[in-house]
Amino acid sequence: MDILMAVGTPHASRWMQAVQCVLPEAHVRAWRQGDDEPADYALVWKCDAAALKPRAGLKAVFNLGAGVDALLAMLPGVLVEAPIYRLEDAGMAQQMADYARYGVLHHMRRFEAYRQQAARGEWKALDAMHRRDMPIGVMGLGSLGEHVARTLAADGFIVRGYSRSTKTIDGIQTFGSPDGLDAFLEGLHVLVNLLPATADTHGLINARTLARLADNACVINLARGMHVHEADLLDALDSGKLAFAMLDVFTHEPLDAAHPFWRHPRVMVTPHISAVTLIDDSARQVADKIAAIEAGRAVTGRVDPSRGY
Repeated sequence: MDILMAVGTPHASRWMQAVQCVLPEAHVRAWRQGDDEPADYALVWKCDAAALKPRAGLKAVFNLGAGVDALLAMLPGVLVEAPIYRLEDAGMAQQMADYARYGVLHHMRRFEAYRQQAARGEWKALDAMHRRDMPIGVMGLGSLGEHVARTLAADGFIVRGYSRSTKTIDGIQTFGSPDGLDAFLEGLHVLVNLLPATADTHGLINARTLARLADNACVINLARGMHVHEADLLDALDSGKLAFAMLDVFTHEPLDAAHPFWRHPRVMVTPHISAVTLIDDSARQVADKIAAIEAGRAVTGRVDPSRGY
């Protein structure tokens, strides 16, 4: 079995070692410019578009991350013909849930308001917030979003979920696109974004959608920066409509040093770390999917380029 690795990150050698460890009988090679030799499987992440050109014998391409938007953006120019699969969890769901839970508790316990009071040397107890009075909405109910929604519901919060097509999840009120968006948003105290990056979701978090949230709400963005109209978010923060925004992803990364998010008193910036890919876990997941393909079994996580995820 020939495995082609096209990984354009500083962790490329670590990926090579992990894949070779879980597939010891495979021939694993790193892609180099001009490599158009056959391969059974290609494992890619932040790679050169030339690595995605069709090659003899290719059975599948594995995107070594949950987000496939960057990969799909390259396809029209290279026309890879093999099916594409994404990582479905590999340790990322729990990390996402931990990040979202931290943001929710930070908001519920008024820690942001207390931080600002402390900066002013002000000692003042604020009214408590209760789980039953602060509904949370999770936008995007894929494998990561559903896990986040279930985790928050298990913590005792009232949770709503929103997705392209309405899903059924025990204990969570769900809404589908597009007609259910306004009802989903109405009165939310926390909005957690885990939407896929598609043309339909571009700029979906904007002045109109933010206006439907409860006053002094919180926005937590864990998906892509392109989902947020940045000027509208800043306006909502400045007006007091939003109490706090916790942002892990941005339209341009790294975030420009002059960007107002860095200096805004009610914005927390983190450098796209809400779910760091765990290489060993991910390699094992890919190996399991390859074994299923070789055995003729169904494989989950196939990407539909027409839908964008």
